[in-house]
Amino acid sequence: MEYIVYEQKGEYAIVTISREKALNALNSAVLEELDKVLDEVDLETVRCLIVTGAGQKSFVAGADIGEMSNLSKAEGEAFGKKGNDVFRRLEKFPIPVIAAVNGFALGGGCELSMSCDIRICSENAVFGQPEVGLGITPGFGGTQRLARLVGAGMAKQMIYTARNIKAEEAYRIGLVNGVYPQEELLPAAEKMAAGIAKNAPIAVRNCKRAINEGLDVDMDEALIIEEKLFGNCFETEDQKYGMAFFLDKNKEKVKAPFQNK
Repeated sequence: MEYIVYEQKGEYAIVTISREKALNALNSAVLEELDKVLDEVDLETVRCLIVTGAGQKSFVAGADIGEMSNLSKAEGEAFGKKGNDVFRRLEKFPIPVIAAVNGFALGGGCELSMSCDIRICSENAVFGQPEVGLGITPGFGGTQRLARLVGAGMAKQMIYTARNIKAEEAYRIGLVNGVYPQEELLPAAEKMAAGIAKNAPIAVRNCKRAINEGLDVDMDEALIIEEKLFGNCFETEDQKYGMAFFLDKNKEKVKAPFQNK
């Protein structure tokens, strides 16, 4: 691939958007490669994914304005669908996805980070949806995910004013889960990914499904989703061995298959 670097490190993997000279801006080729790399993730061995950008300046500075500038209405809608399809696929990906936001996360970059399960960022990170200053709306899910994450009022303020926010404010409003010095960001993401990978993979995947699907329905339906996914964990090796290990006083006779071998 030209713009995506994929590296598996044991039970987690790192996807790096590598278009550093363009601040990792998203064009059609990057979106297509991002979609393709998800096909290559070995879900038998990889239990968590990290998404980040190349260099120290930018996670993803936005969608490629040069490519968008001359699009027709139909082409603009198709470009939005391309981005939405990839980001929605990432959002629904079976395993947890952590965004390690190392710098600018503007427009499509902010939208990409929001399609991940967890966001952590560097101290120099900047988030924003600047689209209305360019005469367009956010097109890769920004009007929907931002409101769900930080509340409608804050989302409308950010989108209507096109004002960027720094890492500290992103943390204050709940857009990110943590802020780290630049050099500590990726190690922190890797530590978190490794911690997630130690837990029962079936249970972790079911938790992701329960949360994501439950947010789209009312509480009664959401609880039914949870009940089914809770029940789905039983009779699996993960559940049998996990509980046997918990009950084993010596912690030696039984070891869950998902624990470090």
